[in-house]
Amino acid sequence: MKIPSDMSDDAGRDMKARLRADLRTAMKDKRAIEAKVIRALIAAIDNAEAPPAREGQTALVHHHFRSGSAEIERLLLSVADVRGVIAADIHERERAAAEMERLGMMDRAETLRAEAVIAKRYID
Repeated sequence: MKIPSDMSDDAGRDMKARLRADLRTAMKDKRAIEAKVIRALIAAIDNAEAPPAREGQTALVHHHFRSGSAEIERLLLSVADVRGVIAADIHERERAAAEMERLGMMDRAETLRAEAVIAKRYID
């Protein structure tokens, strides 16, 4: 991850554009599980783009409305960073599916595995 310099190598932005286009299609076609997974992937990439908090920075800071004082530059993600974020999401879904299966919750495990398959489309 690096601080933005030019927008030509922003893999996070590119992947989120692809995800948002797919989200619109999934919503139009009423594919709720697919829309849920896509929303989660967009959020995960957004979180990865957030710069780390500076030392001494508190969570509660007063900003004046429309002053721009709350605007900060996001981190640029490489293709490898984006793949890592998505792979982590897939791994978590597969781990949760194994745990659900261990607990005898086969329907939930199956749903989680189906969600992982949807997410895998974005790294294959």
